[in-house]
Order: sequence, then structure tokens, then C-alpha cells
Amino acid sequence: MLRPVPSAYRLHVFDYNYSSWSMRAGVVMRASGVDFDESRLHLDDASRAGIRELSPSGLLPLLEHGERRIGDSLAIAEYMAEQCPERALWPRDAHARAAARSASAEMHSGFTAIRTAMPMNLRARYPGFARSADVERQVARVKELWADLRRRFGRGGEYLCGEFGIVDAMYAPVVARFRSYDVRLDGVCAGYAGAVWRHPAVASWEAAAAREELRIPAYEFVVG
Repeated sequence: MLRPVPSAYRLHVFDYNYSSWSMRAGVVMRASGVDFDESRLHLDDASRAGIRELSPSGLLPLLEHGERRIGDSLAIAEYMAEQCPERALWPRDAHARAAARSASAEMHSGFTAIRTAMPMNLRARYPGFARSADVERQVARVKELWADLRRRFGRGGEYLCGEFGIVDAMYAPVVARFRSYDVRLDGVCAGYAGAVWRHPAVASWEAAAAREELRIPAYEFVVG
């Protein structure tokens, strides 16, 4: 009996529903076109010891490729851009590529108010969710950034720099948060968010989240 050959790539992620950084890496891997295996570990206290055995930092996502181990979503994205140059996960145009990298880095290190006040929960919907002034300022910055990239570099497609790439994977969890926490979008930003949500790589991740049954109370709000 023939057995399937394991993929050369294996991505370890936290829960599909709750882990924004896992989502970024998972979307990049799906968009890269490579065959890969994916293992999911729960984002709860019971899983911490097992995660430490796999990842010395105790953090996921983690990509294994042969003897290489690559941690951190943006590092995984950079690695896959090198592995799959034909996919143009970063824009081919140098100006667009620089802007995409800058926007990705801003997401990687910033927007802490959004992350804290609106933890990712793909299944949840919170109509009329109240947001602080700090969150509103960061929401406005995200909208400004999206509109600027679409205006300058988006003529070749529906995404921030035309074709879907790493920068869109970096902001896919923000699109998800805006859906969950009732952030109203219009015009260019609404069109962009809709395109991201329809992309097969994002839709695949969202479908996996919908199949999960684990509920983590710390990431669930009771409204009303």
C-alpha cells in the first residue's frame, strides 16, 4: 500500500480562530502555491509544554523546512518569498516592494491598541462595539494606509499593491477584526477588505476556523 509522501514544508500554528500571527503565516503558505503540512496547537495553558518542545521561544507560528526552523510570521513570509520567486509575494516593482515592506513592518510592530482592544476572533460578531480614542486613531491610520497603497500601487489588481502578496496577508487579520468588531468601511477600503476576504488563501483559513470547537474565554466578549 502506497503511503503519502510528507511535504518538505510543515507549518505549526495556534488556533485558526484566535491567532492572528498564525493566520498571517498560514495565508502566506497558501498563497505561495507550495504543498505543505499544517499542525494546529491550541492557544491555551494545557498546550504550553508541548509548544516549548517544538519552539524554544514558546511562540508559533513555526515553519519547518528540512532541518531549518523559521519562527515569526514575517520571517516565514520573507523565507517563502525567497523560496517561490515566481509568485512575487513581494511586488516586483522596487517602489511598490519598498512600500509593501514598510506597511508590513508597521503592522508587525504597531497597532497595539487595536490588538489589545479587539483580539482576533473570526467567528465572533459584536455589532456596535465601543472603541476608545486610541483605537479609533489606529483604525483611521489603517484606512489611510490602505487607501494610499491602493492609490499608488493597486492598479494591477484588487489588493494593496495590485496582486495578492505578503502585505495583504499581514493585514488579513485586521480585515477579520474589522468584521468582528463592526468597523465600518466604505469606498476603496471596503472594496479592498472584500477582496481580501474572498481570496482563496484567506477563505481557506476562515473555513478552518469555522470548524474549530474550542472556546477560550479570554478571547470572547459578552456583549449586552
